[in-house]
Amino acid sequence: MYIVAIAWLYVVFMMSVTEQSAIAGVATFLLYGIIPLTVVLYLMGTPQRKRNRQNMKKLTAARKEDREDDSSMKREPRIDEEEPRSH
Repeated sequence: MYIVAIAWLYVVFMMSVTEQSAIAGVATFLLYGIIPLTVVLYLMGTPQRKRNRQNMKKLTAARKEDREDDSSMKREPRIDEEEPRSH
């Protein structure tokens, strides 16, 4: 997906270099290259963002469930958690 975007930017860059003025070149690069490309890449990345969001929800639910399971079990105190004994 990114190789097509890079190729398109190269084509638009070459188009903007051949413009008559610098302002026209910048406008060509922005209007034919950067702005449409950002929209297309954003739209093409939507399914991946949705999958990432669902995975994060699953991970947080699993972590919450693990924490509830851990807190429900009584555990032995660790050695460093015990109160110091006086001699």
